[in-house]
Amino acid sequence: MAAVCQALHRRVSSLICRLHSTYVRKMRYLNQLKEDDSLCRQAQTSGTFYLFHNLSPFLQKVGKKYLVPQLSAAEVKGILEKSQEAEQWIEKSVLIGCSDEHRPRFALDLGALDKSVIESKLQGSFTDLRKALFVVDGEDSPLLASAQSLLRWHDSHQYCSRTGQPTQKNAAGSQRVCHATGVTYYPQMSPVVIALVSDGSRCLLARQPSFPPGMFTALSGFCDVGENVEEAVRREVAEEVGLEVESLRYSASQHWPFPSSVLMIACHALVGAQRAQISVDSLELEEARWFGLEEIVEGLKRKPGSSKQDDGRFLPWFPPRQAIAHQLICEWVQQQTA
Repeated sequence: MAAVCQALHRRVSSLICRLHSTYVRKMRYLNQLKEDDSLCRQAQTSGTFYLFHNLSPFLQKVGKKYLVPQLSAAEVKGILEKSQEAEQWIEKSVLIGCSDEHRPRFALDLGALDKSVIESKLQGSFTDLRKALFVVDGEDSPLLASAQSLLRWHDSHQYCSRTGQPTQKNAAGSQRVCHATGVTYYPQMSPVVIALVSDGSRCLLARQPSFPPGMFTALSGFCDVGENVEEAVRREVAEEVGLEVESLRYSASQHWPFPSSVLMIACHALVGAQRAQISVDSLELEEARWFGLEEIVEGLKRKPGSSKQDDGRFLPWFPPRQAIAHQLICEWVQQQTA
């Protein structure tokens, strides 16, 4: 009986600890802000703001580092001092997270204002998100990606798809409501599979015509309606390179804001070594080929700017560490060298 009581006490203590952990408290606070408009508006006065201009985030370069400044509500209002609608501008912001100390973080797009004036005042620049994600610290990248995706969703869902009537966002930006019908719309993500194909001793990487010169990455594609992850991977590999997947293994997932808000589901896919002849779909890909371990290791060391040779050709290089394709490639290398 004593042993049972001790075990029960440990379980209760563990539950209490988890309920009062920093993470749990933060998640519950964020949920409150999403559900309570008045509480969220109050939080805007003490929160910090990431600025965007037509979906490009604002960065400041300090030495060789790029920083993502977090402005207070007072600083944002200072930028809007000539506007008679400063409060309405703040209302357009969207909640994207909070610190461990429960200081909310918001994103605000000032695309209707003069970009050069803001850049001059804050001594920085609005930067294309693709570049920004690869030059800022790892902690800021997910916030910028989430912020842009949410801002883009609000910009494209201002009207109800049923009635054509305007929709209205809640204070946190976690939903939009058509008051004519009472329909509530929530931001959505599209599932995308990304697979590193291997025949056991080599891995397959490909490039599209729109890629920077020399860049190769794993195969990827949107899931079709009704497909599960396994079916989507097998179909994409068959369509793009003409190979049949024998088995696959899940690796990880990542939110990715391109072309819109998508959930990248990363897998390793194995094909038979005896049936590894590539047949490239030229409508999808410019090139696809097998890479050995040594070539992959060298490619991981190479930077985009150092891949061009004297004869004008480009040596292969791979997505940077912030991209989940980089993780897949590194996992494959570790598996080969284990």
